[in-house]
Amino acid sequence: MISIANPIYDSVFKYLMEDERITKTILSALLKKDVVEVEMRKHEYSNAGRDKISMFRLDFAAKVRHEDGSLKLILIELQKTWLETETLRFRQYLGTQYSDPANIIKKDSMNSYAIPMITVYLLGHRVGDIEEPVLYVNHKSYNYDGIEVTKGIPDPFVDSLVHDSIIVQIPLLRGTINNRLDKVLSVFDQSHKDEYNHQILNFDEDAFKDDAEMLHILHRLLAAASDARLRQDMNVEDEYFSAIEDRDTAIMQRDQKIAERDATIAKKDGQLAEKDNQLAEKDDQLAEKDKALFSSARIMKQAGLSLAQIAQATKLSEEVIRNL
Repeated sequence: MISIANPIYDSVFKYLMEDERITKTILSALLKKDVVEVEMRKHEYSNAGRDKISMFRLDFAAKVRHEDGSLKLILIELQKTWLETETLRFRQYLGTQYSDPANIIKKDSMNSYAIPMITVYLLGHRVGDIEEPVLYVNHKSYNYDGIEVTKGIPDPFVDSLVHDSIIVQIPLLRGTINNRLDKVLSVFDQSHKDEYNHQILNFDEDAFKDDAEMLHILHRLLAAASDARLRQDMNVEDEYFSAIEDRDTAIMQRDQKIAERDATIAKKDGQLAEKDNQLAEKDDQLAEKDKALFSSARIMKQAGLSLAQIAQATKLSEEVIRNL
């Protein structure tokens, strides 16, 4: 067994992906294609202003070999989180990439197209009720009748407007290895966390003895685990996210108290409304009784009974009876 640094941490993940060989291994497994060249773009969006969310971003330009042997340049936007994420944050980041002149290919004097882009999301949380650990979201083109259009596709103009995505739900990586991608992503599997130190994952190195690329990944993470600077960076991340969790817990408790207070107020308002309705009904009943008494008193008066006799019978005052 060997103990490696947990790549869910931003600092460790960046250290891991700075190794070009490892980057090609991981991206090749995710894309299910051979990544022959990869370059980390100069503009790296690390998690500098982490006031609300953990989102670590890396940009790559990669040459990918397709089934026919051709090479194609694509952009890969890799974003990793380990807190619940806001979709808007992802979209805002993609917007900056689409508007970056460095991501434009000039085809001729008249036409310029964006380099095809694939977004990869490594999520430290689940997405709704989706059970698949890895989700491929691929866009296709259809005509008016819903029939897929294949002639002329792919097209640089169409590819400039849409992008495919790969979503990895890290909590659903639970030790099962059925394919190459499962094996590569196993280094993110949090079920391997050390019982006493969640900065560390424990692996059986012999399980990968016939896979040079996986051994290279493990040894890189093994080196990270013994790096004092990276350990300190992980401690800082733990402190930050502990503070975030404490804040979120306080907010949740506050919101719960507010909800309970609002429910109590709503209940009391309902009870008061019910009492008002009951009083209104009683007022209506009294009005009906008064109406009946006035009618009876008027008939008695017309029949010639004295005011005293009518007052005794109806309990109305003689003044009221006189004014009828």
